[in-house]
Amino acid sequence: MTSVYEEQAENPRGADDYIAPAPRVSVQAFCETADTVNAVTSAGEDRRFAKVHLTVKTGGIAAAIETYSSAPTPNVIILESDGSNDILDSLDQLASVCDPGTRVVVIGNERDAAPYRELVRRGVNDYVVGPVETIDVVRSICSLFSASEAVVTGRIIAVVGAKGGVGASTVAHNVAWTIARDLALDSVVIDLDLAFGTASLDYNQDPLQGIANAVFQPERPDTALMERLLAKCNERLSLLAAPAALDRVYDFGAEAFDAIFDTLRMTTPCIVLDVPHQWSGWTRRALISADEILIVAEPDLANLRNTKNLLGVLKTARPNDRPPLYCINQLGLPKRPEIEVKAFAKTVESQPIAVIPFDSRLFGTAANNGQMIAEVSKNHRTTGLFVDIAHHLTGHADFSRPKRSLLAPLLRKLRARTQRRPSAPHRKAS
Repeated sequence: MTSVYEEQAENPRGADDYIAPAPRVSVQAFCETADTVNAVTSAGEDRRFAKVHLTVKTGGIAAAIETYSSAPTPNVIILESDGSNDILDSLDQLASVCDPGTRVVVIGNERDAAPYRELVRRGVNDYVVGPVETIDVVRSICSLFSASEAVVTGRIIAVVGAKGGVGASTVAHNVAWTIARDLALDSVVIDLDLAFGTASLDYNQDPLQGIANAVFQPERPDTALMERLLAKCNERLSLLAAPAALDRVYDFGAEAFDAIFDTLRMTTPCIVLDVPHQWSGWTRRALISADEILIVAEPDLANLRNTKNLLGVLKTARPNDRPPLYCINQLGLPKRPEIEVKAFAKTVESQPIAVIPFDSRLFGTAANNGQMIAEVSKNHRTTGLFVDIAHHLTGHADFSRPKRSLLAPLLRKLRARTQRRPSAPHRKAS
């Protein structure tokens, strides 16, 4: 079975290949081949195209010229060239009927002889040599906006437990704290467990406002409102806390949190969602629309089943993304029969990115003091595990870091004994 390091090396769409979601725009594609029609149509089903209104037609550039002679142009036009006609001449004709501000993506052909600078001169924003795959279309359209708009497009990381009580919130809070401290990324933690959330306790905060003030207000939340609702945990980490109160019922529609996430994306490089263990329309949407997913599981049968089910559903719903990651938490709980990590990984057909050992004193002290694990014990092994997880989820993983050898303690003792041993006296010359 390959290690997670080998899987990352073999996966061309790892965490470092980040594609920001497209904004609410209209896109019309004019294709020449059936393969391109299929690729563009599949792109319309990608999570990053959730706000895109996509129309796919056939006929290539000639059909586009005819269409826009009597109709307004959309925000983006995708044109496929089969190389049979002069593409520069066709683009000149299109420009005469195209509205100002429309962005153009050309899927070209090896027979196209036009130099790229001439295409740019005629207003082409991106040129892709066919045949194209779905991810090529997604990347091309999304990059038109993420590269040109003067706003931050934050990455959303969703953390969820395979079962209740597995410590997913603790993992989420420590990973977010590590991302802010060790990776120096401005981050926000959103506690989505409105009734029983623990983020405010873990960060030793007592905010008067939080996510409930945003989700229950009638107007769409703006940046100014979100800034007022955030509680500052440290220089780079803020918290959108849950009320943790039972004075109301927290039933939401599937899109209830979309506006909050979109607003925070505009100002925050990293957003960590602490997703409660429940299966509803909005939790499913939060997981599927996230850029990275981490499932936290314990090594028992129920967690194994739930992890496998979650991985299967989320992989199917996100065919153009890296598969969700998972970690095993609380390994080695005394007197508890456990499934071996190797057997767990074989069943779910992937390796955990981390295995966190059970340590009641360490985690209990941190929870009762409102501290992170690194604040309680900076050099503890678990602190390093949270650093590893943070690297994986943000695309900054260092796979060249050497692993600790099991013989390292013995070798250190031998070296120390050799250094203490007195050197043999020099023999006097006779």
